[in-house]
Amino acid sequence: MAQRRMVASSDLRPGPRRITFVTNPDDCNLACRMCREHSPLAPWRPRPGPPRRLPVDLVERVLDERAGSALAEVIPSTKGEPLLWSGLERLVDLCAEFRLALNVTTNGTFPIRGAAGWAERLVSVARDVKISWNGATAETAALLMGGLELERALDDLRAFVRVRDGRRAAGRTASRVSFQVTAQEANVSELAGLVRMAAALGVERIKVNQLQVHFEALAGQDLRRDAASRTHWNEAVRAMRAAAEERRLLSGQAVLLENVEPWPLTGEPTFGPCPFLGREAWVTAEGAFAPCPALAGQDGVLGDFGSLHERTMGAIWEGEDYRALVAGYERRAECRRCPLRRAGGV
Repeated sequence: MAQRRMVASSDLRPGPRRITFVTNPDDCNLACRMCREHSPLAPWRPRPGPPRRLPVDLVERVLDERAGSALAEVIPSTKGEPLLWSGLERLVDLCAEFRLALNVTTNGTFPIRGAAGWAERLVSVARDVKISWNGATAETAALLMGGLELERALDDLRAFVRVRDGRRAAGRTASRVSFQVTAQEANVSELAGLVRMAAALGVERIKVNQLQVHFEALAGQDLRRDAASRTHWNEAVRAMRAAAEERRLLSGQAVLLENVEPWPLTGEPTFGPCPFLGREAWVTAEGAFAPCPALAGQDGVLGDFGSLHERTMGAIWEGEDYRALVAGYERRAECRRCPLRRAGGV
């Protein structure tokens, strides 16, 4: 594959600026309660066939076809643990070759290579490495991320950040490190503690996602469900903002808080424009095009747009079906109250 040709932004072909490849949703070494795929709360059902794993040669074909387009960033998996995917090493090399930023979310156990080993591979290519982190105490961390040992996770994170900081000290660029948090009743009282923990560890951003209720057993954890739970969230917002001001990174900068906004106690929070349609694309483990990360998008409810095994990303992106969804999504019931439509858009 040839080195990607650098072109002026005005000459870029249209298409997604970011593609998420759902690489290996069936592979994970933890059992997080809020995970649709691996939660111990999920109704047990045998899945036919072998584990779903996206072929790396399909990823390579998609990236090759997107050369000279608006594509700037690639995400491996949002389900399962991407560091367990056999194609990740090749994807790291492809991103370097095509001059694409890598954006990785890992559960913080750093399997196979270990924390320092993965840092050596990732921080020079990645724009952001997000580590799923859901508790400031060992008890909460273990409850929400089954199999996680907080003290070991802390040691691994310190090892990862040391490599990142060493690269910066040598005058080279290195990725940001973030916490990705799923806010819920079980950890809402610890969110400010996570901000203080992040500052002490050199974690520069906390991205908060609200719990998606995949199973009835999670319904009581949803912070949007009533006025009392929304009050808990609003109190956490104030505490997180105060913690970010009080406990800063060594650089003097505050930890960046994303999706940390108060809600009204009744009615719906303000819905912004869809942050994904017309901007990003997903490729499922089966190779299908998905328009967004919401369940309706991932499960085909918003439409069947075709397979990347058979069509190019460009053909799907410019196709009539996808263009119609982008233009008319607000008329769809699944989109009108989608919790991923944050106020202010992307």
